[in-house]
Amino acid sequence: MEAPELVAVLTGRRIAVLTGAGLSTDSGIPDYRGPDSPPANPMTIRQFTSSREYRQRYWARNHLGWRHMAQTRPNAGHRALAALEHAGPVAGVITQNVDLLHTKAGSRNVINLHGTYARVVCLDCRYTMSRAALGEQLDAANPGFAERAEKVGGLAVAPDADAVVTDTGSFRFVDCPSCGGMLKPDIVYFGESVPKQVVDQAYSLIDSSDALLVAGSSLTVFSGYRFVRHAAAAGIPVAIINRGPTRGDDLASVKVDNGCSEMLALLADELAGRNSLSRGR
Repeated sequence: MEAPELVAVLTGRRIAVLTGAGLSTDSGIPDYRGPDSPPANPMTIRQFTSSREYRQRYWARNHLGWRHMAQTRPNAGHRALAALEHAGPVAGVITQNVDLLHTKAGSRNVINLHGTYARVVCLDCRYTMSRAALGEQLDAANPGFAERAEKVGGLAVAPDADAVVTDTGSFRFVDCPSCGGMLKPDIVYFGESVPKQVVDQAYSLIDSSDALLVAGSSLTVFSGYRFVRHAAAAGIPVAIINRGPTRGDDLASVKVDNGCSEMLALLADELAGRNSLSRGR
């Protein structure tokens, strides 16, 4: 088993953690690229902003999906990382996920690289509101829609809170209550760039750490892969836990092909009791 090698690489080091959708699968949120993932076609920012029909479809599906995401709970992997932060070894978490499960688990230093599902922003005036508040407005504009869809049962929900539902043609979405502009979830869509200040925060976390642990990410998207490249170029050891190959395997000091929950719980047991941490670089 590769766990001893993983522990050896991370022991005595302050660890920055990068997480992806594979960490949340045990909480009931499927990933996009895992071995057992269903086909998925996330909406791009160009589609969303250029077509009212696309926005109607998105908000209809999201109106169901965000409820599922709001009800999800952290799994053993999220809890293990929170415990490691409280104990000292983990300096912070950079997550590609929008599900807020790290925060729910008790992690304090969390960089939400792609935003979160729980906030909505106006693309015109930058007005913000909670997804729950928008949900109340969409319920009022579409009485019975959620109940009818839930009766069908078996809704598949993607990592960005997009539920698979076909009856979207009658759905009424709402515009910004402040300026009448276009509302969008505060999530980085495919085709969008992560805000520079968020990227800088993530680089800073890695630069102040002694190791980078990747958990549950294939690193296919550059927004996550860049941090592995950055760490490797700086001589910072990289450890990866993921089912299946990742784009960063060749840069890793150790790669564990396994599920995140089991391995992170094991890691927490091993590292939490070893507090001979190297605080300096």
